[in-house]
Amino acid sequence: MLKEYDIIVVGAGHAGCEAAAAAANMGSKVLLVTMNMGTIGQMSCNPAMGGVAKGQIVREIDALGGYSGIVSDRSMIQFRMLNRSKGPAMWSPRTQNDRARFAEEWRLMLEKTPNVDFWQEMVSGLLVKDNRVVGVKTSLGLEIQAKAVVLTNGTFLNGLIHIGEKHFGGGRTGEKAATGLTEQLVNLGFESGRMKTGTPPRIDGRSLDYSKMEEQPGDESPSKFSFTDTHVLTEQRSCWITYTNNEVHAELEKGFEKSPMFQGRIKGLGPRYCPSIEDKINRFADKERHQIFVEPEGWNTIEIYVNGFSTSLPEDIQYKALTKIPGFENAKMFRPGYAIEYDYFPPTQLKRSLETQLFDNLYFAGQINGTTGYEEAACQGLMAGINAHNKINEKEPLVLKRSEAYIGVLIDDLVNKGTIEPYRMFTSRAEYRILLRQDNADLRLTEIGHKIGLADDDRLNKVLEKKKKVNELIAELEKLKVDPTSVNNQLTELKSAIIRERVPVVNFLKRPEIGMNELRKVHTSINDYVSTFADDVQEQAEIQVKYLTYIDREEKLAQKIEGLENYQIRSDFDYDRVKALSSEAREKLKKMRPETLGQASRISGVSPADISVLTIYMGK
Repeated sequence: MLKEYDIIVVGAGHAGCEAAAAAANMGSKVLLVTMNMGTIGQMSCNPAMGGVAKGQIVREIDALGGYSGIVSDRSMIQFRMLNRSKGPAMWSPRTQNDRARFAEEWRLMLEKTPNVDFWQEMVSGLLVKDNRVVGVKTSLGLEIQAKAVVLTNGTFLNGLIHIGEKHFGGGRTGEKAATGLTEQLVNLGFESGRMKTGTPPRIDGRSLDYSKMEEQPGDESPSKFSFTDTHVLTEQRSCWITYTNNEVHAELEKGFEKSPMFQGRIKGLGPRYCPSIEDKINRFADKERHQIFVEPEGWNTIEIYVNGFSTSLPEDIQYKALTKIPGFENAKMFRPGYAIEYDYFPPTQLKRSLETQLFDNLYFAGQINGTTGYEEAACQGLMAGINAHNKINEKEPLVLKRSEAYIGVLIDDLVNKGTIEPYRMFTSRAEYRILLRQDNADLRLTEIGHKIGLADDDRLNKVLEKKKKVNELIAELEKLKVDPTSVNNQLTELKSAIIRERVPVVNFLKRPEIGMNELRKVHTSINDYVSTFADDVQEQAEIQVKYLTYIDREEKLAQKIEGLENYQIRSDFDYDRVKALSSEAREKLKKMRPETLGQASRISGVSPADISVLTIYMGK
């Protein structure tokens, strides 16, 4: 370990790993500090990556040059593309992963990154000089200098674990909490709060009766996350689905009087969209059953993750209730579920670069900002690592627009709206989701990744070639025309309307019942030509043709709204001089210090009328 680094990253979870890798690959000398070298990149909760909106984020991270997609692909045991029955804006890749391999791959990738050093110890404080962070202090009393610091502390800041009436300090089961940082940050003027999350019990898979469950296999033709040449699965492990029932609920209710959540011992708010099992049966008392996903933890382990049964009830209650679930009658428990409370810092205290407003060169990423989920943490880590490197090299920060990436939506939401409960990404949060599809993440972001030095020349050339081929295929389909006599029989077989005159082939692709596969059946000449293009080029061409009207509409809307982003607001702007502003708007604007009128327009409490007033005032 050196005495001075360009950037110190505190915490080696998903945010910390991406931050360290990004900054190092851009050229910074990075120290990754973790309390346990054995848990780098650990999946603390379920052994899976992606899902609705989250899968889009993983593909965006990969397109920019981050590592999460590659690590996920190398450790996956199952792949599924969710929401295939819906439009492409909803298609969401998800992998079931080998927990041990996932963490191993992260550590191996970081160890192969030349500019990353490691140090195992707790960071107890920051070194501050002239309103700028200049390093960290450790529990052993070491002072390590740095030009910038990225905090990615996860659930470890004053973490408190609850199981029934028992509670003890910890950032994760079997690991101690981190202390000292919250207290110092609060003394420095930061506002902090408490949040809560939870995890289910882990079960011995040999003790389960899968014949009583529904099998959930992976896709017949599995895909992957990364746009690089990672492997595609040839063998997959199934997950399984079972359900709770009234007997399960009755057993759980016996423990309510000892529930830390119901008895008020847990003060932090948990995620409403991922409630504990006791919260489910309490809030949805009319439901007779709740779905339970039985997920294997890896290729060669017997451990099972019981997704949907997160709980902090006493361990004996947990066990008795589990044995009432079909297939779990003889279940053996490895360890009980638990809830964990931890400190976070409302993200309205950040700039859009994820640098804090109070102190220069200090960045927050992940659950410290009030988010939940591996993917949400990883993308924040990536952006914090990029921007910390840019800051110390006197370069402009990278800020992705809401129309460019889900990552941009997430950070914009956090910084402008804040959150009082764990923030999770959904497709509904993105107003431009037809533009922000998982299939075009490389087309949207790889050129940006290349420009900042994360995506290499080979990746850029592949994207440019893909764009060229997509345009070439669409252009040819527009030029190629067919007669009614040559295609009407095939159209009838496809249950599609026949044609009465010579038309361009591209017109068929605009029909909802005809995709690229169906189009190739219409005429042999079409099949012969289309088959010369790669599958991803065919898919991209189909989506662009079929959804052209919607894509154009969103692009025009984005351009119109983003005009406000061109109006920069000085950091020392005196809002008190603008008398026509509402008092609430003035208070919010003074507190959050937006960088543009566009950002100001998205702050809760700032109305369109306030934006009009500011526009006129700034125009003067």
